[in-house]
Amino acid sequence: MSNKAVKPKLIIHGGAGGHLKSAKGEAIVRKTLHSIIEEVYALLDFGSSALDAVILGCQLLENQPIFNAGTGSVLQSDGQIRMSAALMDGARQRFSGVINVSRVRHPIELAKFLQGEEDRVLSDYGATELLRELNIPRYDPLIDIRLKEWIQEREENFDKHMAGVVAEQELVHEPRKGTIGVVALDCNGKIAAGTSTGGKGLERIGRVSDSAMPAGNYADASAGVSCTGIGEDIMEECLAAKIVIRVTDGMTLVDAMQKSMTDCRGRHRDVGAIAIANDGTISWGKTSEVLLAAYHNGEKIGDTLNWNNQELVGHH
Repeated sequence: MSNKAVKPKLIIHGGAGGHLKSAKGEAIVRKTLHSIIEEVYALLDFGSSALDAVILGCQLLENQPIFNAGTGSVLQSDGQIRMSAALMDGARQRFSGVINVSRVRHPIELAKFLQGEEDRVLSDYGATELLRELNIPRYDPLIDIRLKEWIQEREENFDKHMAGVVAEQELVHEPRKGTIGVVALDCNGKIAAGTSTGGKGLERIGRVSDSAMPAGNYADASAGVSCTGIGEDIMEECLAAKIVIRVTDGMTLVDAMQKSMTDCRGRHRDVGAIAIANDGTISWGKTSEVLLAAYHNGEKIGDTLNWNNQELVGHH
C-alpha cells in the first residue's frame, strides 16, 4: 500500500426501506454484505480499477437471492422478471445500461459490454438481442419466495404498490424499496459506480427504473453515487447526478449529500444513496427507515444496518 498514490475506498448497498424483520435476517444481510466487501476490496487493494471492482461487486450482489437484483429479483404485475442495470466510469464520464432485460444472471455484464459501444443504453428487445449476440446462457432468476410473494399479492388483487427489498423467509408486510449498488475509488484516484435492480415489483409492464438512468447511478472524476428507494422519487430529484454535480461545483461530499437528502425529505421523497469522493470521503444518506449498506474505509469494514436514527447523512 505504501507505493500507491491513493488508498482505495469502497461502499455497497442492498436496498433501503423498512426494518428487517428479525435479528437473524439482519445477521444474514450483514454477513453477506461484509463478505462481498472483503472480496471486492481485496481486488482494489491489489491494484484493480474502480470499474472492475464495481462490476465484480454488482455480480456478487446479483448472485445473492436475498436482494432484489439478478437472482432474487421481484416479479412484475404479469408475473415476469425484468431487470435493469447501469455502469458509469467516472474517469471517462461514460454511462451504459440495460432496461427491463430478462433471462440473464448478471444484467451488469451487459452494461459492462456496452461501455465500449456507440449505443450504450438498450431496452428490453435490444438487450435480449445482445444476449444472443454475446452467447450468454439463458438463466431464470426466479426464487420460490418471490413467486410466493407474487401469488399472495395476486390473491389480494395487488393491494401493495411494490414488493419486498429483501427476500426473507417470512413474507414482508410493509412495502420496501430495493436495488443493489457499488461505488469504488481505486488506487489511481479513479471512481466508478454501478447499480442493478429487479424493479419495485408488482409494477405496470414497461415501467422503467431509475437504476438504468444517471438519476440513479452517476459518476465523474470528483465523485460517484448509487441510489436506492422509490425510483420515481429518485428520477424526479435526479438524485445521483445532483449529488455528484454539487461536489464537482465545489461542495464537500458530505455537504452535497446533506443538502440533497434535506431537499428530498422536504419533498417527502423516499430514497437512499451511497457515495465516494475523490478525496477518499465515503458518505451515505437516506430518508427511509434503514439503508442496507456496508463500506471499507481502507482500514476496516463498517455498515449502516443499525443506523436508524433521525440523521439524514453519515460519513467516514
